[in-house]
Amino acid sequence: MTVTAAPLSGYDAVLYRRARAAVGPAAFYLFVAMFVFAVLAPFVWMFISSISPQTELTNTPPNWIPAHPTLFRYEALFFGPQPGQSIPGSTAKFLAALANSLVISTGTTVVCMVAGTLAAYAFARLAVPRRRAILLGTLFAQMVPVIVIIIPMYITMQAVNPVLHLMDSHAGMILLYSGYLLPTVVWIMDSYFQTIPMELEEAAAIDGCSPLGAMIRVVLPLAGPGLVAVAVFTFLSSWNEFLMALIFTASNAKTITVAVTEFSTQFGVDYGLMATGGVIGSIPPLILAFLLQRYVVAGLTSGAIKG
Repeated sequence: MTVTAAPLSGYDAVLYRRARAAVGPAAFYLFVAMFVFAVLAPFVWMFISSISPQTELTNTPPNWIPAHPTLFRYEALFFGPQPGQSIPGSTAKFLAALANSLVISTGTTVVCMVAGTLAAYAFARLAVPRRRAILLGTLFAQMVPVIVIIIPMYITMQAVNPVLHLMDSHAGMILLYSGYLLPTVVWIMDSYFQTIPMELEEAAAIDGCSPLGAMIRVVLPLAGPGLVAVAVFTFLSSWNEFLMALIFTASNAKTITVAVTEFSTQFGVDYGLMATGGVIGSIPPLILAFLLQRYVVAGLTSGAIKG
């Protein structure tokens, strides 16, 4: 036997339509609120942990708002520990690790942008044999997890280290990061260059520009948002990388991601100090993202449309 629902009356039908129309925006805002909470909650808790005394970090239940906030961990990382403070000795090298991360990430970004832009422009404008296969091959190579190739990379680096001195050096880390990130840079910039009409370069050639001059004077200014987006991606990927920095650095080129993990004493791991290092390490990427977010969004949206 089939059961048929009774039709709604006029007033009930109006209420039903209003409720159904309200559910969509309410569900959307609920999803956005949950997403924002999931993104911001770890950073908020990391900052709370960085300013909480050690005794409050071990309380159960935890103190969401520290009763006696303190900045002694920040002072220890920037100016050194005060007499009587139980601070790991590795904090003395924190600023050096921060500087190493800045140098390595900046160097990797410069190398990837120069080499990747030239390679992508060649793929987009020249008749490269088996162009599609080469691009797909480089992209698939970049998809290989680092853990799979870390041993061959280490053996290679050790073999050439007596001559080139790449182990535990800025140049070695820049070379490793550039080789790993360059395929992605080439892939993204190739797609972006294809959105720029070739007629503009042909007009520049009529005016006497060489192919390199047309690229520098015409194409690169138009590709500015895409270049910024790729540069930010490269910098952040280099800044956040951990495994290669852990394997290929010891002291001279140790990055901040490795230095933060060494904040431990004979009494155990200092999670408050690790949170403080995490807060400090998050500041440069956040500043970069806030300053360049307009260009990043423009680059990602423009590069997604061809023609």
